[in-house]
Amino acid sequence: MKIVYPVCFYEEEGGYSIDVPDLLGCCTQADSLEEAIEMAQDAALGWLTTSIEDGEDIPAPSKIEDIKIEKGKGFVSLILLDLDKYMKENVSKRAVKKTLTIPAWLNEKAEKIGINFSQVLQEALLKKILKAKK
Repeated sequence: MKIVYPVCFYEEEGGYSIDVPDLLGCCTQADSLEEAIEMAQDAALGWLTTSIEDGEDIPAPSKIEDIKIEKGKGFVSLILLDLDKYMKENVSKRAVKKTLTIPAWLNEKAEKIGINFSQVLQEALLKKILKAKK
């Protein structure tokens, strides 16, 4: 899903401050205009991803003409956000905590020889997934 949001860019001493008005509290800073655009996209995508993970609705983008500059020298522009691409590249890499149960004797023996439970589980799951694809 691709979404276009208006963003406020404010020129400040030594760089830019950036605010995405439709995403409450979504703001960032940058040294150059190029970096400001990238930072705006990253901040907005992070904000949206967190909202989705928390089961919240994504706010609808405002029309650019409805956005007013609040302070100093600044301008409003649009940013294109590729939410699917961002989530595929970033969210899929995050760790997910799983609770599982194993027999106490097995736990003791594995801990005694220093087995990394997370690594073993990941390897076993990957092996099962690859086997299932055949």
